[in-house]
Amino acid sequence: MSFPIQPVPSMFRRFFPICLTLTCLAMTAATVSPNAAAETLSAYVGTYTDGVSKGIHHFTLDTETGSLSEPRLVAEMKNPSFLAIHPTGQFLYAVGETADQRDGDKDSGSIHAFAIDEATGDLTALNEVVSGGGAPCHINVDAAGNFALVANYSGGNASVFRIDSDGKLGERTALVQHRGASINPRRQKEPHAHSINLDPANRFALVADLGIDKVMVYRFDAAAGTLEERGSADLTPGSGPRHLCFHPNGKFVFVINELKLTISSFQYDANSGTLDPVQTVSTLPESVEDFSGMSTAEVVVHPSGRFLYGSNRGHDSITVCAVDDSTGKLSVQQNLQLDGKTPRNIVIDPSGKFLLVEHQKSNSIVVYKIDAESGKLTKTEHQATVGSPVCIRFMVRQAF
Repeated sequence: MSFPIQPVPSMFRRFFPICLTLTCLAMTAATVSPNAAAETLSAYVGTYTDGVSKGIHHFTLDTETGSLSEPRLVAEMKNPSFLAIHPTGQFLYAVGETADQRDGDKDSGSIHAFAIDEATGDLTALNEVVSGGGAPCHINVDAAGNFALVANYSGGNASVFRIDSDGKLGERTALVQHRGASINPRRQKEPHAHSINLDPANRFALVADLGIDKVMVYRFDAAAGTLEERGSADLTPGSGPRHLCFHPNGKFVFVINELKLTISSFQYDANSGTLDPVQTVSTLPESVEDFSGMSTAEVVVHPSGRFLYGSNRGHDSITVCAVDDSTGKLSVQQNLQLDGKTPRNIVIDPSGKFLLVEHQKSNSIVVYKIDAESGKLTKTEHQATVGSPVCIRFMVRQAF
């Protein structure tokens, strides 16, 4: 059974979980303890478990100071690299980024469902299903909370699963297999679906595929959970599109390209789901001529829509761009060198005051202050230790 959407009485106080990753900023409603401090945000961290981490961690952010609580383990599982929170805030979903399960005659990873304890942040395992392909690396829940959408990297495909009313993962309702290759002989011999994002209207799903240099566009049936191919946007051969996000005005999409270390902006038609290219900029300073061994990871837009941020691994930096909200064009404002190694996911707290950087290879989350006028970053004294952090999801309070 799909999750029923009910009107929310105005006398209840609720809060929204906000996904601050490949979708950049997705907001939906969830319950919060009335005793929770208004300036403290609850958050979950997905990790790789090939080192010191054992699974999913929970921590809090003080939005006044930027200070972090010590992350604590709330669920043990293998490689919960990316997370998504149900619109009600009652459930959390995590990919198991492996290929050690079987889906028919194919290698597969898994997707795990958890119930969230609103008072403590603890997680209780509900169930798991095979993801439909190897190395599932990105997950989102649709705006109605009825379906979980997953990108399978080594499987080269995307799949959709029904979410039952108790939060458990149900039947698979769609699986779309990508075909083709591109020019990089080491990374692009076959499709590698790297992320899946729904547009603000919940009508189209965009899948960035690193292996074929395309962003595939699918019509998403929010009632049946099916995907119908509607076209694609081509990136420069060898780009390796990885993650993407929508501008808050819904008119533009920004794609970060892992292999060429660039960000491409597109004009987005919400009626047809089409993407028209606007511009591509480098995420590296002009002084960097040889970027072998480097790659990008995440791209996020500031809640104001004025600034864009991208992370560079190997170069270990964050690129800050100003955004023209009438054209979608970008202008680089800053390339900030970081103290940590391998900045993976980056997230902006919903107030827009802080950017958090997850350093996968130095096991840390570091807080940076965002200048409200320029968008430029300044490191704060606040950081936390967690093994191989990959993805953060915030739970954000709102009253309505």
